[in-house]
Amino acid sequence: MTKSFLRWAGGKQWLSRRLGPIIASRLHGGTYCEPFLGSGAMFFATQPRSAVLSDTNRELINTFRQVAEYPVQIKLRLARLKTTKTEYHRLRAQHPHTPIARAVRFIYLNRNCWGGLYRENKNGTFNVPYGGGSRNHKPLVRGSVLELAAKSLRRKGVRLKVCEFHSILSYASTGDVVYCDPTYRRQTRDHFDRYGEDVFDWNDQKNLASLAQQAFERGALVIISNASCFGIAELYPDALILSSSRKKGIGNEHNKAALVEYIFILDPQRRDDEWACVGQVIRPSSRSSRTVNDFHCVGKSLVAGWT
Repeated sequence: MTKSFLRWAGGKQWLSRRLGPIIASRLHGGTYCEPFLGSGAMFFATQPRSAVLSDTNRELINTFRQVAEYPVQIKLRLARLKTTKTEYHRLRAQHPHTPIARAVRFIYLNRNCWGGLYRENKNGTFNVPYGGGSRNHKPLVRGSVLELAAKSLRRKGVRLKVCEFHSILSYASTGDVVYCDPTYRRQTRDHFDRYGEDVFDWNDQKNLASLAQQAFERGALVIISNASCFGIAELYPDALILSSSRKKGIGNEHNKAALVEYIFILDPQRRDDEWACVGQVIRPSSRSSRTVNDFHCVGKSLVAGWT
């Protein structure tokens, strides 16, 4: 399976192994849409012929575009960079002007920063500290991850866009599959949810749910990964809920505590049994406040809650 070339806090590599094959089987001439791209793990697992991949992070989308066009050149440039704190801070302080140099910097910082986090301050400056350890950019230099990713991204039907999520969801219809992995946040939480210059707040969560419902009513299969927080499930009254847990891992250590996440499925074909391999199934007809709120409200990260 083609893997992402990025590390990403809250990334869905773990989920893509289960969910990717189902998404691929449901794409019959439709378009795969991913409006919160992040590492793109679900896209690489799905391998769609037609896709719209988008994010509000311009540097992220530029990086995907450059990898699609120049994977070998990027690999050669990465090979010249050391895995040291000094090198990390040198690159973090730089502001390269060419698209390919910006992409090399983005990948290097992503692979060497603490926990694969992407965080910007209010001025839009990347400010994640150095991570260290064995999880760095060197595997990209030794292996063929970049070349395989480029092959997937160069498909004629794959488009990369810088835009808000509503620009993509508003057009999804019959035959399309939309996978959303937004920033996780509680209703009352007002910090550590900064993905970029803007904060994805509770109103954005409600807007996402509304647009997802509309796309579902137009015939699109819509899948939303989200927190098991109180209040989130109420935004998706018509959705099948899949409860799935995994071990948390931030930085170079793995936490033994389980992180419970919900996957909301708005399936116009109502093929409920198909999703049982992904997680525990909670059907809309059998929901109760206790059923959907038995788990602790846990965001993607206590340090930074972005996808």
